Amino acid sequence: MIALPSSTIEFSSLLHWVIQPQLAMHIPDGFLSLPVSLVTWIVAIALIALCLNRVEGEYQERAVPLMGVCAAFIFAAQMINFPIPGGTSGHLLGGTLAGVLLGPWAGSLVMAVVFIVQAVVFQDGGITVLGANITNMGLIGTFCGYYLYRTIRHALGRDSWRGIGIGTAVAAWTSVVIASILCAIQLALSGTIPLGIALVAMAGWHVIIAIGEALITLVTVSFVWRNRPDLLYHPPRKRIGSISRPLSSR
Repeated sequence: MIALPSSTIEFSSLLHWVIQPQLAMHIPDGFLSLPVSLVTWIVAIALIALCLNRVEGEYQERAVPLMGVCAAFIFAAQMINFPIPGGTSGHLLGGTLAGVLLGPWAGSLVMAVVFIVQAVVFQDGGITVLGANITNMGLIGTFCGYYLYRTIRHALGRDSWRGIGIGTAVAAWTSVVIASILCAIQLALSGTIPLGIALVAMAGWHVIIAIGEALITLVTVSFVWRNRPDLLYHPPRKRIGSISRPLSSR
């Protein structure tokens, strides 16, 4: 057996982590430099504080139970992997789903709680880089997903399933790809792996994983639309194709 230098072993381990889609978005400890980790912690704490302030001021008490149910659903759904080409698998992130159901502020809080529990209890992602994981998947994913969804929904029909469905699918796919690119940039800035390799490995796999994200999110939102459209954040004012009374809005 040939003894490899420790640096070679570490780089091999890094490449193995980067090309595994089910782990690639959850950065482990030691993969980000101190400056990058601190910046992402500052961003995460600042956005969480802003979200707490907005939720306290704008959301009704009825949103609190929905936040709990949404957090439990996303947490459980993330445990279910779906296969992708290459013998590997991916799983739901849920940022856009949280945004569609709860809005960007409450949705971001839900995602932050989910990733904190995953890191602390299940060691899915490092503790020292928790700020980066929350920023990438919880905050950027939710805010990016929600506002893209809202833009498409209003452009195609605020109160139609066409606007909601297309907006949901496109936003869910895009949010995952953007989060993976941001993760790759953070690894490159930390000097962990060259940017070109990180972008190809991360974005390349997550372009495929994001399709699963879009499908799962679309199916879930479709179920809510058919059964309880009033649970959507900014629900449709009326059911298209029916003569029902306007739905309450938040």
